[in-house]
Amino acid sequence: MGSVVGKVMEENFKKQQEFMEKSQSEMLERQIQMQNQMRERQAAMMIARSRDMFQWWSAFYATLAVMGIAGFVKKKSPAALAPLVPFGFIVGYQYDLAYSTKMQRCRAEAERVMEQEGSYIQLPHNLPTLQSIDAARQKGK
Repeated sequence: MGSVVGKVMEENFKKQQEFMEKSQSEMLERQIQMQNQMRERQAAMMIARSRDMFQWWSAFYATLAVMGIAGFVKKKSPAALAPLVPFGFIVGYQYDLAYSTKMQRCRAEAERVMEQEGSYIQLPHNLPTLQSIDAARQKGK
């Protein structure tokens, strides 16, 4: 009689353990999916912000260009056109970030750093452990 109860309890324990492992796996998959969706939303916000900044810089540059050309025509001095050069680089950079391939180039460089220069991105004292977290928590009490 005791062995029958023991077998039933052992089977129930195995079923419960399998259920817990499956639940943990699903929870981890959900967390990964949630973090990925948050990352995608943050990246979309960054691109949108870059595009907005490009519009502002473009308007500023266009105004500067009109004023510089008018000053050049009026005074016949090329100094009026000088600000167009550095601001042209700023507008070009912002365009590259907002509408061109800068994000892909940055991603490729980040992948290269992770593969070839991983020591640069390691955390000091490595990843926290459960013991270090518990010790810090106990220290704070």
